[in-house]
Parts: sequence; structure tokens; C-alpha cells
Amino acid sequence: MKNLLLAAAIGDICGVPYEFNDWKDYDGVDLFHPQNDYSDDTVCTFACAEALIEGKDVAERLKTRCLADPNRCYGIGFSNWLSKEGIAPAYNSWGNGSAMRASSAGFLAKSEEECVVLANKTAAPTHNHAEGFKGAAATALAIYYAMHGKDKEFIRENVLNKYYPKWKGEKYELFQPTYQFNETCMDTVPAALVCFLDSTDFVDCLKKTLSTGGDADTMAAISCPIAYAFYKEMPEELVELAKKKLSTPRAQWMLEINEKFDDICNLNI
Repeated sequence: MKNLLLAAAIGDICGVPYEFNDWKDYDGVDLFHPQNDYSDDTVCTFACAEALIEGKDVAERLKTRCLADPNRCYGIGFSNWLSKEGIAPAYNSWGNGSAMRASSAGFLAKSEEECVVLANKTAAPTHNHAEGFKGAAATALAIYYAMHGKDKEFIRENVLNKYYPKWKGEKYELFQPTYQFNETCMDTVPAALVCFLDSTDFVDCLKKTLSTGGDADTMAAISCPIAYAFYKEMPEELVELAKKKLSTPRAQWMLEINEKFDDICNLNI
């Protein structure tokens, strides 16, 4: 498989136009919307991946890469963390920012135990609340299990039901009509998981996610890597869209990390 990290970037880029507007129209989703662009979800995903594969400090990479690419809709808590001198302590967040940047842990891990350890590393610089760690681990484990051939019922039982038992038995058609924008791990991660579990392919997962009325770009940055790990394919047009959006001088480093990350993950298989 190629372009592993771009799965999260595609979700983010396609989701940006649908954030904050309570979008519920599946058929009306335009994956090539003129307002498509990458946000903090993509920058943080690639910064964490860079740290993991190059043995660098995750907090340092997050701060350096994010400060070099401002105006990417960083959350208030994260922006405050970025603005402080040096590397500030984590601020005990349970926001969905830990989950949206954790996909590299799921793709890289060679065991369940390593998957959780790597996911915790990506969350720890800022999201050191138990729910922040849980969101990152659940996302990464769903990707890890999908990469290693587990079926949806296994993922439902060992991720959704285990980490978010209140969502046990939940179906997309039941929660989607009344779901509202939410930035917590506790409501974003299980919703994104259900979008994947009830999908038929990568695009269906993406469009379902963008039609929840939730935190669209972040939810899709969570659900799309799981979908890619499971279905093993995503449209080339969306891959090219992501590469085009990341071809600017500020973002070019992410395309370089994308290739390096693929090479390392393929060696692990």
C-alpha cells in the first residue's frame, strides 16, 4: 500500500468545507469542493509521523511544524500551547485532536502493544487526559487491526464496544439525524468508527463522515485512515487532490514524509 498518511489528509482536506455547518446531505457532498484545503489535522498527523519514524521528540516536531504553518485552524488550547516559550507541559485535553493525528501509530505498529504505546506518544504532548489517550489508542488500533486483516465485527467488538461501550450496537442511520458538532474524543471517535463500520468503501466512509453534521474534517481524518487500512484502496483522484494541496512550499515536507513513511511501513510488512 502507498500514500498511507494521505488517507488522513484526504479526510481533512475534503472535510474542511463541511465543518461548522451541520451538513446532513450525503448526496450533496462535493469531494472536490472549491474550498478544499488542509488544516491542523494534516499538519499534526504528519508531524507525529515524522517524529515516530525519525526518532524525534513528538512535542518538538508538533511545535516546529505547526508554528511554521500558521493559520491552519489550530484549536484554542493547542494554540496557547504553541505560543508558550519552549515546550510547554501538556494541558490535560480530552479533545479529538489526539485521535485525528494518531493514524501513523496504527500503520507503523507491529503489535497491539506497540500500537498503543505509539498512539500514546502522539497524544502525550498535549492530550494527556485519559480520554485523550483513549481516543488516540482507539483510532490507531482500528487501523492496526484493519491492516492485519481483522473483519469489521472484530473491530467493532475490540475497539468501539471496548473503548466506547455507550455506542455498542449503534448504527449510522440511528445517530446521524440528531448528531451535532462535538470536539471531544468521547463523541467524535465512536461516531467516526461507526461511519467506517457501516460503510461499503473508502468514498462511502468519507461521505458518511462528512454528512454527520459533526466536526467534519477531524472526523474524516479519523475514519478515512481506518477505511483505507481495511479496503486497501482509495480513488487516485483523491490522492492527487491531496498531493496538489500539499505541493506548496510550506507543505512540501509532508509529501517527503509521506514517501519515507510508506517505505518504512512496507519494510514492516
